[in-house]
Amino acid sequence: MRSAPCVGRAFSPLDEELRLVPGGLTPTVAEHLVHLATWMPFTPAAHMMQRLLRVAVSEATVRRHTEQAGAAYVAVQTAEVERLERETPLAPAGPARQQLSVDGAMVPLVGGEWAEVKTLALGTIGEPVWEAGAWQVHTGDLSYFSRLADHETFGRLATVETYRRGTETAGRVVAVVDGADWQQGFIDLQRTDAVRILDWGHAAEHLAQAGQALFGVGTAATSEWLGVQLHELRHGDPERVLDELRRQQEQLATAGESPALAVVRGRLAYLEKRRAQIRYAAFEAQGYPIGSGAVESANKLVVEARLKGAGMHWARPQVNPMVALRSAVCSDRWDAAWEQVQLRLPDDARTGTRRRRAARAQAQAAVVSPRAVAVATHEVLSPPPLPAPLDGGGLPRPAPTIVQGRPTADHPWKKQPLIHRRYTSAKR
Repeated sequence: MRSAPCVGRAFSPLDEELRLVPGGLTPTVAEHLVHLATWMPFTPAAHMMQRLLRVAVSEATVRRHTEQAGAAYVAVQTAEVERLERETPLAPAGPARQQLSVDGAMVPLVGGEWAEVKTLALGTIGEPVWEAGAWQVHTGDLSYFSRLADHETFGRLATVETYRRGTETAGRVVAVVDGADWQQGFIDLQRTDAVRILDWGHAAEHLAQAGQALFGVGTAATSEWLGVQLHELRHGDPERVLDELRRQQEQLATAGESPALAVVRGRLAYLEKRRAQIRYAAFEAQGYPIGSGAVESANKLVVEARLKGAGMHWARPQVNPMVALRSAVCSDRWDAAWEQVQLRLPDDARTGTRRRRAARAQAQAAVVSPRAVAVATHEVLSPPPLPAPLDGGGLPRPAPTIVQGRPTADHPWKKQPLIHRRYTSAKR
């Protein structure tokens, strides 16, 4: 009986030379598939592949290839961070003035959980331009980096983008953030001497909350008071605004504790802690941006536009591969990113093959026969004894014997074979 041939996975050097990706798709088709799925949900991406390229793929295939490509890009960027930490090379030349902003956006996970994806936005600060009766500062050449990670890990991994953009060597880095403590830690890690500015919108929001607590929501008195304080904060001396809040706090305190007093006290403490970051007149005079709109837009563009669609819930391991691809495509760096992905995917495929082969070898070793074990360990196994023959009644027959070199009468050799008996009868 012939045994079935053993068929396993193989690796062809020609696949590597042609940069064929795992899964049977050509490099061009695989790139288009992942590119589409980076912009839109997996099912519409499969339909677009059929319509545009006449290539029929399932939603599962689109998902699998996209997650593999995203994971490969995450691995490429993580390896680059490890190289930077190991070799500490000098960063490339950065711009004369660079804006750095970080923020977070919540995404839905499987099981009703929500998690924060943190995003870095880097851009080059342009010269002030006169628009709508005022000088405006715009930031261009924006690029992004996003990860679902804790504060420390995010700061470390984002080094791959701050290094590429020359944050370390930029003439002046202006960090515009919304005031969260973890953001200050990020700035300390990437550029300690950055000019730190509290996002104007957040400062105005805190003043508005104080005004509503003092004069009521939507009242004329609130509008009048808030208008004066916002103008002073934007174009004048922020200390005058803080003095006004202190005065209001003292007046409220004479009547004892109240909800209004708690709000005013909290808003005053928030702005006092960031006194150096709310000198907006001085910042604008130097041509610095005072708003963190770049990263707030990045939250929507990079993260929410793809990961917060109707009915979407993501498994945690799927988030970083997707936001890594989104960061590349929204930074207009798809070609460079895909080149790195293509180089990484065959290595990942071979690594997976080696792991599967090792697992199969271990499973086969667990069920190997005793004789194979003996041969492998150079042991000699003696053949087992033959069972005693049985007679017609099922009882053991005495073993045949040889006496003085001659077989006894009951030895099989003494019994005439059938062919011999027939031959003898024929002669008779």
